[in-house]
Amino acid sequence: MKNRIKEFRTKLAITQEELAELARVRRETIVFLEQGKYNPSLKLAHDVAKALQTTIDKLFIFD
Repeated sequence: MKNRIKEFRTKLAITQEELAELARVRRETIVFLEQGKYNPSLKLAHDVAKALQTTIDKLFIFD
């Protein structure tokens, strides 16, 4: 699944580590999400979107 996590994270000037803390996951999870190697659960998608001050539908690209 494609996403815009890195784009939103960069706009907010936060690191992967900071995003991981906000979403209560490990930094590696954020890395895998940004690379499209991991499809998040609905809860994780919600937590990441909330941490990035956006919505799931703006953050994730559903093909």
